Amino acid sequence: MFDVVDQPAILAGYDLFIDAAFGLGCSRPYGAPGIEAPTRVLCVDLPSGVDADTGRVLGSPVQATVTLALGAYKYAHVAGAATRFMGERRFASLDIVTDARDALIEDADLADLVRSAHDDHKWRHGLAVLAGSPTMTGAAVLVAEGALSAGASMVRLTSRNDALASTLAPEVVREERSTIDPRVKAVVAGPGLGEDAGEWLAPRLRDVRVPVVLDADGLDPSLIARRSTSSTWLLTPHEGEFARLTGTPVGDDRLEAVRHLARQTGCVVLLKGPVTIIAAPSGETRVVTSGTSALATAGSGDVLAGLIGATIARGHEPLEAAALAAHLHGRAGSRLGPYPRASELAGAVRALLGEVATPLRG
Repeated sequence: MFDVVDQPAILAGYDLFIDAAFGLGCSRPYGAPGIEAPTRVLCVDLPSGVDADTGRVLGSPVQATVTLALGAYKYAHVAGAATRFMGERRFASLDIVTDARDALIEDADLADLVRSAHDDHKWRHGLAVLAGSPTMTGAAVLVAEGALSAGASMVRLTSRNDALASTLAPEVVREERSTIDPRVKAVVAGPGLGEDAGEWLAPRLRDVRVPVVLDADGLDPSLIARRSTSSTWLLTPHEGEFARLTGTPVGDDRLEAVRHLARQTGCVVLLKGPVTIIAAPSGETRVVTSGTSALATAGSGDVLAGLIGATIARGHEPLEAAALAAHLHGRAGSRLGPYPRASELAGAVRALLGEVATPLRG
C-alpha cells in the first residue's frame, strides 16, 4: 500500500493493483502509475482521475480490468470519455441507495416489456402514425414496422400529400384525416414529413390527449412551444436535432443538457447516441448503453420511434417506454450482421422479444 504522493512511476511484478486513490471525490488532474502486464487492476467505485458527474478525464487514469461501482452507478460509469477506462463494470449496492430516481437499463428490465391481457382487442393498443411524404415514403414504412414488432395492435398511418408506399405491411391502415382517431393510445409524428412539418402537424396534434412521440422532421421548436399540456410529449433528437432545438451543441455534460431541455420544454427528452439518455421534466433519468454502430444507418431512428410509440400503447409510461424501447433497439441492432439495413431491425426485435420477454397475462 502506498499514498498518492509516494506512488512509483511503474508497477511491475504484482498480481493485482487496487486503485482507491480518489474514486468519487476526484476533482483535479491525477496521473496513475504505469501498470505492467500481467497485473490486473481493480478500481474502487471509479478509476482515480475521472469526474464522476460528467465522465470527463482528469489527467491520466489507470486502465481498469474491473471497476466496482459502490452504492449506485455514476454518470462516468456509463458515459463520457471516462468509460474507456472502466474495463468490466460490476456493482455492489451496500444498501447505500434505497430509493433512486435514476436508473441504468439492463437486459433484465426487458422481462416486463411485453404486456397482454385475455380480453385484449385491436384498439386497446392502437397507434397513430403521422409520417412519410412523396420523397420519403420509407420513413413511414420503418416506423410502422417498428411499431408492429413491439406490440402495436393497430397502426393507422397518415402521410403528407397522400404519399403511398407499396411496401407497407398489410396490417397498416392508411387514412386521410386532419385529426387523430380518439381510440388510439399514442401518436408517433415527424419521420419523413419534410420541410415545414411543424406547420402540417400543428392542427393535427392540437387536441391530442394521448402521449406523442415527436421525431425527426417533427422536432420543430415552434410546434413544441405550442403543444397542448393535456398530453405528454416525448422528443427523440440526435445531437444535430438537439442543437437545432436548443440553439447550442450538446456539450460535454450530456446528462445535464438533456435534463435541462426536459425542464425547459415540459417534455420527456431522449437524446440518441452510443449512450442514450432519457430525462423527464422532473429530472428523473434513464441511461441506455446498448447502442451499437449497427444502428448508425439511415432509418434506424424511425424504427426506434415506432418501438417507443408501441411500448407506450402497450401501457408503459413515456419515460419507461422510451428507455425500454431504446434498450431493445440497441440489443436488436447488436444481433445484425455487418452493415445492416434499418429494415432488418424489426425482425431482430421480434426474435429478441420471443426470447427475453415474459408476457403479463391478466
